[in-house]
Amino acid sequence: MGKVAVVYWSQTGNTEAMANAVAEGAGTEAVEVSAFSPEGVADYDAFAFGCPAMGSEELDPDFEEVWDACVPALGEKPVALFGSYDWGTGEWMETWKAAAEDSGVNVVGTVIANLEPDDEALEQLKALGARLSA
Repeated sequence: MGKVAVVYWSQTGNTEAMANAVAEGAGTEAVEVSAFSPEGVADYDAFAFGCPAMGSEELDPDFEEVWDACVPALGEKPVALFGSYDWGTGEWMETWKAAAEDSGVNVVGTVIANLEPDDEALEQLKALGARLSA
């Protein structure tokens, strides 16, 4: 079983609930982005990063700063992306995934939820966490 880091930022608790579901599936604990150091990337075999859509469908600036610092060190490690949104179509996830892949990140899956994750989204997140830890 690989060591998985589940790193998230949440404003309302929706993305935190998603992070906890991924962590449950991976058999680990979720960590808020302010408590994660990009220097620790080498200590993990896989990652799940979660951030809600902010503003006009973009990542939170504080989260994005840590994410950007992690990207060069991720290499071929599997990475999942997740987050919640309130309005729009979830376009921020498509944009984030495309930018990550363009930077060489090995994105193995994404899950989004409109506001609070429903039971189906929570099951998808748990399965994603299990896949990352396999």
